[in-house]
Amino acid sequence: MRCKNLVDAGRRQFLRGGALAAAGAAAATVTAAPAQAAPTNAQVDYPSNRLANIADLAVNEPLDIEYPDADSPGVLLKLGTAVEGGVGPDGDIVAFSVLCPHLGFSMSYNDGDRTLNCPGHFSRFDVEAGGQQVWGHATSNVPQFVLRVDDKGDIYAEGATDLIFGRPSNVL
Repeated sequence: MRCKNLVDAGRRQFLRGGALAAAGAAAATVTAAPAQAAPTNAQVDYPSNRLANIADLAVNEPLDIEYPDADSPGVLLKLGTAVEGGVGPDGDIVAFSVLCPHLGFSMSYNDGDRTLNCPGHFSRFDVEAGGQQVWGHATSNVPQFVLRVDDKGDIYAEGATDLIFGRPSNVL
């Protein structure tokens, strides 16, 4: 006994329906607006926050910080030589998230080769090159905090170059 609601579709009707669906999908693809590429190193705006004073820093000795909030550990560094994105009188002060962008492991600073190193899957990031990945499983660079120094030598973080691990948006 056959179901009364069953539709008898022949091969030609099936192929005709498939062709119409394919043509519709192709038309939608052609008429859709072109995708915009996401800007690289676009700043993520987080609230301004005082991290330290220049007097608190020693060359190549990391200072633990939290930015933009207590759930986001980071490191503030005075490298001793000017680097891109560096601030201060010598252009050598930088700050980074220490949450690996791969799976969020807490990274440590290696003062010998000036890298942040992940104990999880061994990704390494060059702090003299803006947190660029130099080795490992990560598929993006580590977020660098955007800094400014006021006339008293206080160092403020005012954003990040990328999303911090574990944050699905730019909103706190």
